[in-house]
Amino acid sequence: MEIIISNSSNQPIYEQIVRQVKSQIMAGDLSAGEQLPSIRALANSLRVSAITTKRAYADLEAQGFIETVQGKGSFVADANAEMLREERLREIEERMLQAIEAGRALDLGDEELIEMMRTLLESDD
Repeated sequence: MEIIISNSSNQPIYEQIVRQVKSQIMAGDLSAGEQLPSIRALANSLRVSAITTKRAYADLEAQGFIETVQGKGSFVADANAEMLREERLREIEERMLQAIEAGRALDLGDEELIEMMRTLLESDD
């Protein structure tokens, strides 16, 4: 598992960890049942607080991406295809919203934005 922390990012460190672990799970780089580094080991390798990694693992567990077994560690949860699909859809919606906001900042109307999307979809073929 490779995680790169950016101190210049506006995103909190625990969110950077969550985002990167989720990304690796969704990409298949981390498989169901695979053991993750312990909270302390990850904290040491990233040179961050154990509290930060504990929060990241807690968020990942709450979202269903990992499972923690007392005394054994944290493991990638069995892939729930619907959950992974929903997560990907949320990411796409977020990126589309960013594009819409950027277009609005340039005073582009709905029709111009829709036409841009159509053009991009057609050029992708």
